Amino acid sequence: MKPSVIFVDDEAPIREAVRQWLERSGFAVQLCANAKECLTLLPEDFPGVVISDLRMPGMDGMALLEEVLARDPELPFLLVTAHGDVPQAVEAMRLGAYDFIEKPFTPERLLGSLRRALEKRQLTRENRQLRQQVEHKDELAGRLLGSSAAMTQLRRQVLELAQTPANVLMRGETGSGKELVARCLHDFGPRAQNAFVAVNCAAIPEHLFESELFGHESGAFTGAQGKRIGKIEHANGGTLFLDEIESMPMSQQVKLLRVLQERQLERLGSNQVIDLDLRVVAATKPDLHERVREGTFRQDLLYRLHVAELQLPALRERREDVPALFEYHARQIAERFGRPLPPIPPTLLAHLLAHDWPGNVRELVNAAERHVLALPGAGGDSATADNSLSARMEAYEAQCLREALASCHGDMKLVTELLQLPRRTLNEKMQRHGLQRTDFLDDNAPT
Repeated sequence: MKPSVIFVDDEAPIREAVRQWLERSGFAVQLCANAKECLTLLPEDFPGVVISDLRMPGMDGMALLEEVLARDPELPFLLVTAHGDVPQAVEAMRLGAYDFIEKPFTPERLLGSLRRALEKRQLTRENRQLRQQVEHKDELAGRLLGSSAAMTQLRRQVLELAQTPANVLMRGETGSGKELVARCLHDFGPRAQNAFVAVNCAAIPEHLFESELFGHESGAFTGAQGKRIGKIEHANGGTLFLDEIESMPMSQQVKLLRVLQERQLERLGSNQVIDLDLRVVAATKPDLHERVREGTFRQDLLYRLHVAELQLPALRERREDVPALFEYHARQIAERFGRPLPPIPPTLLAHLLAHDWPGNVRELVNAAERHVLALPGAGGDSATADNSLSARMEAYEAQCLREALASCHGDMKLVTELLQLPRRTLNEKMQRHGLQRTDFLDDNAPT
């Protein structure tokens, strides 16, 4: 992207000359004839520099400087002054202006100061992003719960992708938290102040799909009594979450593809083109590449959606998170129902650890609710569960191994020391419980 500059001057010939200089030097330039126009145009967290003449009718450059710095004290502001205004320009520097340039000035003088200001702006924005990532890391851990290696990796990927405009395709089983992850991608990114619109493609009847997604004008079809804003338009500026995207009819896939390619939308029954700026997060349970081979999903649409990918782990793949997740949700449910939190006995813990959780976190929340209400079935199907002492000991041993591997990030030497086991014994137990060192491996862990 070209570096951005807003140039403010009430004289049109000067504005045009500066625009030509800067555009030839590779800058994206926005011109303003007065200070109020600049304030209207200036976006939040503007990535560039503001350059303004000092003497202008109405709001002058000094007043504009104060308004701009009130919005963003770290935004570089360059002031253009006449020779007799130097004392006022020095005062502007004291108030926070980055630099001042005396008229008449050469393109070289302007470009030199501008490039230095842009370097400062880039460093400022990078530092802000780093601070936000540190702050968001703890907040995200409170929403995407779990200390397993799989969840640690997922949170890292979410924080990284949240800052980008890339479309994301998520794969995960039913109940694994796909909509929660999509909301985190939205809430921890620059679109957080705009709309998050969730659409379950499997829940919309095919004959209503086009109207729901793209909207319609009054009279567009029989029964269209008034204008309707579709889900895509409602998400403009924000994030559109398409769950169960594999259920989208082929006839609508081609229309969605065109919208994503053109970044424009026309409501059903209208010729008005609506410009779009949105991010699409799609979720699926089956492999869409397989659906493409079967001929039920468009390959070109898959390429548009599959810019970045997130794989959500099933709960059975991160069993070490089960006890903490169960207790957390049980506590939340007990508070909501106004009931005391019942203890989790060892027999229930054994059930929780041994159960495969085909419904994933959604099933676990249901089990936690039953536990709080003292209803049967809190630990899975107890009729089919192995309640023997040996089975409980096996489940507990597997839990201990997972926790040790996770806390040591796959460092086998540390695990053997922590559990006081010979390496060979540890390998045998991991093999018996289906545990892979690579699932817990840290990039810096020795082999």
